[in-house]
Amino acid sequence: MTRRLYRLTGADARHFLQGLTTNDLKGIDSGLVYTAMLTPQGKYIADFFLTADGDGILLDVDADLGPALVQRLSMYKLRADVRITEAALQLSRGTGPAPAGALPDPRHPALGWRAYGSEAGDDGTDWDALRVAHCIPETGIELTPDSYILEAGFERLHGVDFRKGCYVGQEVTARMKHKTELRKGLVRVAVTGAAPVGTEITADGKPAGTLYTQSGGFGIAYLRLDRATGPMQAGTAEVTLAD
Repeated sequence: MTRRLYRLTGADARHFLQGLTTNDLKGIDSGLVYTAMLTPQGKYIADFFLTADGDGILLDVDADLGPALVQRLSMYKLRADVRITEAALQLSRGTGPAPAGALPDPRHPALGWRAYGSEAGDDGTDWDALRVAHCIPETGIELTPDSYILEAGFERLHGVDFRKGCYVGQEVTARMKHKTELRKGLVRVAVTGAAPVGTEITADGKPAGTLYTQSGGFGIAYLRLDRATGPMQAGTAEVTLAD
């Protein structure tokens, strides 16, 4: 996992991000806020963490998405007093004893802590096993440009706030929350055998979804829930709902 860290400074930085991203920024003074940037159509662009950093805001995003996210933010900046620069910091993370200054991962207690300093680090945690156990999507694997964040579990992962007011993609997200029942989404499945990430899942020969990360006989899958009523196939593997 490679991350890019940016600092947003300027008098309008907090108000600027509050009006663009899915979560309420009121928590950045006391810890990390997990949030996302969406298209106006409500589709996923990037997920990231925010926290207060001196007179600015630190943004922690997947390295592959960093440049495009900065470009998108800059497009919305217009005359706002906001500056976006790369931060001379590295991410370390783990699930054991947290070092001084570390912040709890807000998505789930099992994900431990994240810390920002001069060196990158990882305590050797089996992150795939943890993600599969708690159905936590990963940037670039389960989270793709076709994703809707509610189908990806963002409400459960504390990545969206329905009381904060407008943000880009808010109308579609709110409509999915209040006016429809989710018929597709990421779920935890039991897997007998193995299949490459991205393998199509079928039920009675009909497309039912996609199998993603697997660990210890379980996996994360994106499924049409109306077709996930019995054993399914993903290549040579058998897949069934785990929960």
